[in-house]
Amino acid sequence: MQEDAAPKRQLRLVYDGECPMCRRYVRWHRIRTDVGELELIDARQHSEARRELTAIGIDLDQGFALQIGERWYHGSEALHRLTLLGTHSGMFNRLMYRLFANPERTARLYPLLRACRRGLLKVLGRKPIENLGREREP
Repeated sequence: MQEDAAPKRQLRLVYDGECPMCRRYVRWHRIRTDVGELELIDARQHSEARRELTAIGIDLDQGFALQIGERWYHGSEALHRLTLLGTHSGMFNRLMYRLFANPERTARLYPLLRACRRGLLKVLGRKPIENLGREREP
């Protein structure tokens, strides 16, 4: 009986399920099969992952969170790491790789993505996630 050469890591992505831009991204993004299976978790639903992120002070209104093994990545760092785990098949994944494979470029672009998300949610009349319990600016 053979064992797998390397155990697959735990991968969890906590994203805003009410944001159309976020939903489309997680639907279109594909990770390599050798990396493991990515569990998608809606940040607006109560879950173990959301409680864990809240306990360690990660603000889900400031960006999604990616867990690889025991470590959590947030915002631009999460986007960069997720991009590196992705396939290069399909136009969407190739574009994401070109944009976000470089961590400095990702850090520069991420505030624009976050502002687009915030504006889109405002236009749609959606409230912030507020997992840290703070009031957000209007």
